[in-house]
Amino acid sequence: MTVTFLLLILLIIWSIPSTHYRSKFRKIVYQTEDWKINIRPLFKKEILALFGNMYPENTTYLKTRNFYRAYLAVYLILFLIYQIVKNSS
Repeated sequence: MTVTFLLLILLIIWSIPSTHYRSKFRKIVYQTEDWKINIRPLFKKEILALFGNMYPENTTYLKTRNFYRAYLAVYLILFLIYQIVKNSS
């Protein structure tokens, strides 16, 4: 197996729980428990909540946002490493 293939597998494995984390974050941001929030393209408020501080008094929001930020940062780093290795091969 090549390094590129292993990184691709790692990216796929890392992305599996992303729908759960995003759903949890969106439910807090849009203040709903409705499952339809997962299929609606409501990005503006979500992006503002991810990079800003929409609910500073809500500790669940803060913990979920910080965890989701870290998760996405690792995902971005893995993707960049994959792109660099793929382009250098």
